[in-house]
Amino acid sequence: MRTNRNRRAAPPIEVEVRRGTLVESIHRVAGVVVDADGAIVHAFGDPERAIYLRSAVKPLQALATVESGAADAFALTAPELALASGSHAGEAIHVETARRWLARLALDPAALACGAHPPFSEAAVHALVRGGEAPSALHNNCSGNHLAILTTVRHWGQSLAGYERPDHPVQLYMRRILSEVGDCDLGVAPTAIDGCSIPTIAMPLATLALLLARFGSPDRLPPARAAAARRVGAAMTAHPAMVAGQGRFATDAMAATGGAVLIKSGAEGVMAAAWPARGLGLALKVDDGAARARDTALAVLLDRLGAFDAAAKVALGPYLDPLLRNWRGVETGTIVARVALSSS
Repeated sequence: MRTNRNRRAAPPIEVEVRRGTLVESIHRVAGVVVDADGAIVHAFGDPERAIYLRSAVKPLQALATVESGAADAFALTAPELALASGSHAGEAIHVETARRWLARLALDPAALACGAHPPFSEAAVHALVRGGEAPSALHNNCSGNHLAILTTVRHWGQSLAGYERPDHPVQLYMRRILSEVGDCDLGVAPTAIDGCSIPTIAMPLATLALLLARFGSPDRLPPARAAAARRVGAAMTAHPAMVAGQGRFATDAMAATGGAVLIKSGAEGVMAAAWPARGLGLALKVDDGAARARDTALAVLLDRLGAFDAAAKVALGPYLDPLLRNWRGVETGTIVARVALSSS
C-alpha cells in the first residue's frame, strides 16, 4: 500500500464525557482518512497501528458472494445483501429476512456457526420475552454475514461443515479479496476468532481505510469485483435499516446523507466508512473499545470533512452533540469529540 508517510499525524481524537463542570472520562481514538490510491489525507495518532478488523470488514466479505455468482444463483435481494454487509439489531425485519433466506438455502438455524445472543434492539428483546421465546442464531447480529458465506459455499457445492474455520475455501477466498483490494500480504497477518466464530484478521488502520476507499470508489478494481462493490454499496444505500437498525449510527447516517457515506461499525471501538464522492475511506479505533466514543468520533470527523449538509446535521444531532440523561430523563452531561484535522 502506498501511503504518504511524510504527512504529520495529528494527536489522537479525544472524546470527552462531561458531567457538570468536569470532564469525567476521556476516550482516545486513533483514526485515518485515506484516498483510493492509498495516500493518507488525515491521520490521528498512529495510522499504521495493527487492529483486528472485526465486523467493519463485512461489506468487503460480501463481495465474495456476489463475484462468485452465488448471489445471482440464489436470487439474493438488495435487502439481503445489505443484511450480509451489516451487524443488525435483531429487529423483526432482520430476523424474518434472515429466516426466509435460510429457508431458501434449505437449512435451519443450527447451520449458522455464529451462535445465539439477545437482540441489540431493546424492543426486540421485550418482544421475545412477551412471546416466551429464546433468541436463536437468527437474532445474532452477524447472521446475515454468515448466510452470505453459506450461500457461497452452497453455490460451490462444498461442505457446509466448518465453513467458519480459517482453512475452509470460502474463508481463504474472502481473505484473498481483502489482500488484493488492500494491496497487502496477509500471509503472516495475526488472526484470531471473532465473536461470531469466523476468523478476524489484523491489519494497519490505514489499510482498513484503504479497503473502504476502494469499496466505495471501485474503479481501480477488476471489472467483476468493481461491479460487486457497486452492487453491495447500492444495497446498503437503499436499505440502511438492514445494515444496523433503528437508533444506530450507521443506519441513521446513511439515511440522513442518502447514502453519500457508507458506514460499518465493528466491535471494540472499530468504525469504518467510505465517502464515494470524494474517493475517501475512513477508519477509527477507540483505545478502550467504547462504542459511545466510536460513533461520536466518526460523526464529528465526517462533519469536519464536510460530509453532512444542513439537514443531515440536524438529523444526526444526537451523534454530533450527544446528551447524557439518567433513568428519569434528566440531562446529566454531554459527549464532545475533539478533532484537529492534520495538515501537510
